[in-house]
Amino acid sequence: MQGIRHIIFDLGGVILNIDYNRTSRAFEALGVDDFGKHYSQMHADSLFEDLETGRVSEAEFVHKLKGVLPEGVTDEQIIAAWNAMLLDYPLARLQILQQLRNHYDLFLLSNTNAIHMAAFNKILEKERGIPSLAAFFDRAYYSHLMGCRKPEPEAWQMVLEENGLKPEHTLFIDDTLPNVVAAEALGIRSIHLQAPATILDIFKPKG
Repeated sequence: MQGIRHIIFDLGGVILNIDYNRTSRAFEALGVDDFGKHYSQMHADSLFEDLETGRVSEAEFVHKLKGVLPEGVTDEQIIAAWNAMLLDYPLARLQILQQLRNHYDLFLLSNTNAIHMAAFNKILEKERGIPSLAAFFDRAYYSHLMGCRKPEPEAWQMVLEENGLKPEHTLFIDDTLPNVVAAEALGIRSIHLQAPATILDIFKPKG
């Protein structure tokens, strides 16, 4: 951590527990064959990428998915299946963020979408009584509001430029390797967080 003044965190798999298989199973239960071929941690079809960059709206996304689902599947069922991957916020991770904020500038950089953003903030409020992740960060960046997504260099450049951050003083933590590689190419020190390791293993007290 020598020389580090700013930390950029990914959300899913780093702060929020997620399970992509739950969404795959939920859509397959609704009648989509092999949903994982269309969407996974490492790959997304254009519809999902467009949702994550704000190029399609929530309503358009649901409408297009209805086109590949059996008749009678409701909007609510589609949204519930899409949100099934979002699990919980371990308390210790949130406590680490609160402690780190006393020493570093903290930022969130997440590939996400309007449907998930509403859901993961609702989970946070239900579990911890906190209405938004913004409470833990100096600034939160979400791909669907930015118009770009990781691993596009523009995603990190926006965070760096808008906040006056120097790459060499910045640490990035993500559980997806292509995102880590892209950040390192910009001179940002990066950690590929791989399960079962968590951010507690990175920041655990010495001694």
